[in-house]
Amino acid sequence: MSDSMSDADKIRNKRLAKLGSQSSSSQAGATGERSGDSASVRQSVAKPSTQDGGESEEKEQARPKINISKTPDPPISSPNSFSRLGVKTNSRAPATTLGSSAGRPITPMKRDRPSSANESPGSKLGESVEAWENRILGAIFRLTLDQAISQDMHGHHLHFLGGVKDDLEDQNEPVRLSTAVLDQALLEAASNLEETTPLDYLLGCWKRITKQWRTFRGANIEDPKYGIIREARRLCMSYCLFAVTMPDMFGREPPETNPLTPHLLVEPEDDRGVCHEFLSEAISRFEEDDSVRTAFVGAVEDLSRQLAKLSMTDNYKPYIFALRHIVRYPPLVNALVQSPLFLPSHVPAQSLENSTLLGPFFGISPLQTGVPANYFASPKTLDKGFIMSSQRALRMTLQTHQTDILAIVNSIIKTGKDPRDKMLDWLSVCVNTNHKRRALHPNPEAISSDGFMINITACLDQLCEPFMDATFSKIERIDVDYLRRTPRVDIKEETKLNADQNAADLFFSKNASGSSNFISEVFFLTMAAHQYGSEAASATLSSLDKDIKRMEKTIEELELDRHKYINDPGNLRMFDHAVKRFRDKIDQGLSYKHAVQGILLDDLSQARSMQFMRYVIVWLLRLVVPGHDFPKHSIQLPLPNEAPEVFKCLPEYFLEVVVSNFKFIMRNMPQIITSTQSDELVMLCVTLLQNSEYIKNPYLKSGLVTIMYHGIWPVYNRPNGILGDLLRSLPFATKYLLHGLMKFYNEVENTGGHNQFYDKFNIRYEIFQIIKCIWSNSVYREQLSLEAETNVDFFVRFVNLLLNDVTFVLDESLTAFIEIHRISEELKISKDLEQAARTEKEELLTAAKGKAKSYMQLTNETVAMLKLFTEALANSFTMPEIVQRLADMLDYNLNTMVGEKSSHLKVDHPEEYGFNPKELLKEIMDIYLNLKDKESFVFAVARDGRSYKPEVFEKAATIVKRWSLQSSEAVAAWTALAEKIKRAKEVDDQAEEDLGEIPEEFLDPLMYDLMKDPVILPRSKISVDRSTIRSHLLSDPNDPFNRTPLKIEDVIPDTDLLARIEAFKAERKGKRIAESGVMDIGQVVGGRSRRQEMRKNGIDGVSMFDGRSGGDFAASELNRDGSTALSHVAA
Repeated sequence: MSDSMSDADKIRNKRLAKLGSQSSSSQAGATGERSGDSASVRQSVAKPSTQDGGESEEKEQARPKINISKTPDPPISSPNSFSRLGVKTNSRAPATTLGSSAGRPITPMKRDRPSSANESPGSKLGESVEAWENRILGAIFRLTLDQAISQDMHGHHLHFLGGVKDDLEDQNEPVRLSTAVLDQALLEAASNLEETTPLDYLLGCWKRITKQWRTFRGANIEDPKYGIIREARRLCMSYCLFAVTMPDMFGREPPETNPLTPHLLVEPEDDRGVCHEFLSEAISRFEEDDSVRTAFVGAVEDLSRQLAKLSMTDNYKPYIFALRHIVRYPPLVNALVQSPLFLPSHVPAQSLENSTLLGPFFGISPLQTGVPANYFASPKTLDKGFIMSSQRALRMTLQTHQTDILAIVNSIIKTGKDPRDKMLDWLSVCVNTNHKRRALHPNPEAISSDGFMINITACLDQLCEPFMDATFSKIERIDVDYLRRTPRVDIKEETKLNADQNAADLFFSKNASGSSNFISEVFFLTMAAHQYGSEAASATLSSLDKDIKRMEKTIEELELDRHKYINDPGNLRMFDHAVKRFRDKIDQGLSYKHAVQGILLDDLSQARSMQFMRYVIVWLLRLVVPGHDFPKHSIQLPLPNEAPEVFKCLPEYFLEVVVSNFKFIMRNMPQIITSTQSDELVMLCVTLLQNSEYIKNPYLKSGLVTIMYHGIWPVYNRPNGILGDLLRSLPFATKYLLHGLMKFYNEVENTGGHNQFYDKFNIRYEIFQIIKCIWSNSVYREQLSLEAETNVDFFVRFVNLLLNDVTFVLDESLTAFIEIHRISEELKISKDLEQAARTEKEELLTAAKGKAKSYMQLTNETVAMLKLFTEALANSFTMPEIVQRLADMLDYNLNTMVGEKSSHLKVDHPEEYGFNPKELLKEIMDIYLNLKDKESFVFAVARDGRSYKPEVFEKAATIVKRWSLQSSEAVAAWTALAEKIKRAKEVDDQAEEDLGEIPEEFLDPLMYDLMKDPVILPRSKISVDRSTIRSHLLSDPNDPFNRTPLKIEDVIPDTDLLARIEAFKAERKGKRIAESGVMDIGQVVGGRSRRQEMRKNGIDGVSMFDGRSGGDFAASELNRDGSTALSHVAA
């Protein structure tokens, strides 16, 4: 080539070399005749700027090679030549109204057809094949060799081919269009376009020739017209691919983006769109020319990059439809999953949405920046109806989008093993890189967005639907050994249900044989997606509420300082700017909150989630009872003491996700829970509470209680909630629930958390509510009686903790009311108090009111529970370990309620705190009456030297009579009980006089009572009464004198001391009192004067144990350095 030849000439000459091989000998000859003059023909088409020959050679070597040689005749027996591609032609992407090449909207009207479209493939009457060829090619490609004709009969612009015409005239060839000159004609036409691109023009030609091609289906392949159309179609496709891969051959500068990309966004049936036939023909050339495959992959990558810049408020749907259309073709899917953009290596969580091929498609969400404000502008001004309406609209849009992305994922998965594995790899990266989403304070800049992860979760939920049938026929295919086969889900750093890191590492180091199936892959991925997706979003919602309240409080505090800047315009502007910034953040937060609620409160998606959770519950129950075909066969409790190893090594989130999900549903949308889901949920809760040692985390176990607690809330027409009736009637629950609740009540005394003291009250409050709900079923009362008879230590510990709680919350509540009364009176009297002092007192008053409100709710429940239990099991509450503490607690609170200082409890609007003094007094009196026939209780009340006062009992009777709080029979019983206690007091005092001064060595060192059954503590070697140490160990498992671990089985009977005590008693009592009026004095072991004196001074053994009597809670804290309760007494 000479240097004077233009770059375009050189490119086109090389292109001709690629076009030179033709399968038809006649056409090859025609091409050969014209090849010598081709340069002059192309030189007249376009003349780009001249460049040196070396550069042209480099371009030619780098350019992809398009093979446009004539394809062999297709077999007549196969009318669909593309069936081998595996394309489902009846599956169409949803249509959308888009702009056409002319800027007009596309409508369902028929596209313009060539002039001969309605005619038979044959020529018109008397028309030759050559004339037909000229006419049909001109109509299809909109070409003309007559400069005088610029439009066809339909008004479409015709491209005049001056260069082709001159070439034909120079060769003395007929001036007409034919397949022999079609390649030159297409090059000239596409190179001289002014208002459109070569690909725009050629795709329109492809649509028209495809229509014409359809009219030849079943035609004789020997028909020359068939050969003409087939060759024209082949050339048209080749030039379309040239326009995609070699745009510079048409004299165009290489575009910044893939030329095919904008055409994928157009409706396939539009002249500018990419239709099924085009894709099928292009795919058929993948094996011949890899550049075609590269071009299509590049176009989809461009779609992804462009979509990453859009949000749900933009026109994003064409991108979704384009990908849905493309993934219908298996060869294209196979090419796409090999793209470096599909799954880049080491991609961080925050880049998944923008830096992976599918990320932007999953990133479209109502939670994208700016979208919530579009739905909920000025959120503080919106009423509830508008918010709900906007949330419905938001849900409908998201549901449609999630359906689309599910179709995309399904198409990729169904293509073959390699695409399926690549799709699972991408999903696993999405969950594995987002572990920090469950951090206490996640950094939004280091994790994927809520919207992205919610879409991931929704997609995986729907992938699980095919194997989640109602009969659990495929549940066995969820492989328990999945996590021991190099799983896609990363659980290494996750806390396990009941195994430490070393034990878990050892378990998972033993790789299981075989390979994991698709069901197991999706099941475990979906569990992880719920943990880091929807559940993390729910947690975000809770923290968002707190942030909004905090900012609102900040604004209130700022507004208090506004007066300081009224006369300073400059600072006032800065002040207003600061306030506005906070208000804008609040609006932004409220909009986001409404959007998240709109997504999470979607009945459809949550129903899918519940279906998956049901499968998880059944799978977990099958896991804890290996070899048991649940749910076909019911579970029998208790389970073995040791949990299966595979269960112990599961991540905590396998249970946490179930708990969190059902807690959210129970609180917000309980109506979507089905009866079968309720049965299995209750069975899971009861099983794991009954065998609570299977789970290490007490807060995780408390979640099981919370689920049942929320399940008994009244809802709609169900006064007992979703689970209330089930808990009363389900045989599995009636058999095992009560013991499980009592067992966890005992365990929760020490949760290990920094707020454990307050956490236990919240958990026990929920337990009380559940017990109250089920108490109407006599089966539960019978079970409680059986527990008290057969499992004495367990029951005594339960009652002891119940008494501790009642004592503490009653004391805290009543003390708070006394404080409220005192401060309120001071504020009324001290009207001239300085502002600073008044503010301080008002803050103290607010704190006292908050304390009273929170503790009063607990007081009402614990007292009610004590009343229920003492009514059902009076004997159990008169055990030596319990009865004195119970009597002391009741006496103290009765004295507080009706004693001489009862007026200090009077506060304004007591109902605001849940404080009903009359009802509380009635409840306390009912507890007394429940135990009125128990002599040990009567004497225990009489021996309370600190709080027992006969006049208090008389005043209580007067109050209940005045306000008719009790029936006449109850008042009579109360009067009789008061008299009985008075006589017991007299007998007890007489017995004390008979004994006189008791030697120190015979007194219990903690209670200062005469010991009845002394025992020696093995390590401290100190003798105490057996009932005293037993009572102590109910609250504290350590020796009270040196803080070493101690069990009741370890104590040693002190027989020598017992003998000396009995000798002392025999010596001092010359004779017994024949009649005491209440009982034989021989059954009475009276308190001693030293003990009575201590009680009068406000010190008793109970307060030294746990400090829950007498309002002296601090006394319960024994020194951890080895000091004992005796040191407190000495002090």
